[in-house]
Amino acid sequence: MSQPDYVHALDVPVPSDAELPERTRKYFEICREKLGMVPNVLATYSFDAAKLDAFTAMYNDLMLGESGLTKLEREMIAVAVSSVNKCFYCLTAHGAAVRQLSGDPALGELMVMNYRAADLPPKQKAMLDFATKLTETPQKMEDSDRQALRDAGFTDRDIWDISATAAFYNMTNRMASAIDMMPNREYHAQAR
Repeated sequence: MSQPDYVHALDVPVPSDAELPERTRKYFEICREKLGMVPNVLATYSFDAAKLDAFTAMYNDLMLGESGLTKLEREMIAVAVSSVNKCFYCLTAHGAAVRQLSGDPALGELMVMNYRAADLPPKQKAMLDFATKLTETPQKMEDSDRQALRDAGFTDRDIWDISATAAFYNMTNRMASAIDMMPNREYHAQAR
């Protein structure tokens, strides 16, 4: 693996390809083929195969698995949560995903700055309001918050997926901030 200039601030080494388990090398090759890079978040976790496996299993389930939420909606949740938390890594990476999936570079930028300024359908706004409240004041969640999502057209399973996605990005934001994880440079130019 070509080593990025700067992945994170901790003295935890990012292994070379030769040091990675075979299945991780194969996974990183798929990343290079599909994305043109190995995301630094994966490189960061690669020092411990069990941690990388746990992270990728949760990511793949939440972001790529069966859901009533679209891939774009899940990326929008990642950006709204990361905006609250001011997570540079996730805002850069998932802002690029919103630009790409929506085909609208301005939407990606608005989402990074303030999703409320974007011209979103009421259903998506309700979803992001919920994810933001769960991020900012989780102790204040009430049944009326869940009911607002039902009223907007979400099922209880969708509410689970919205909540799980928001919770996952709150965790990843905190890890990225704690270790000063840097986004891959490629993200900055994508879908512009």
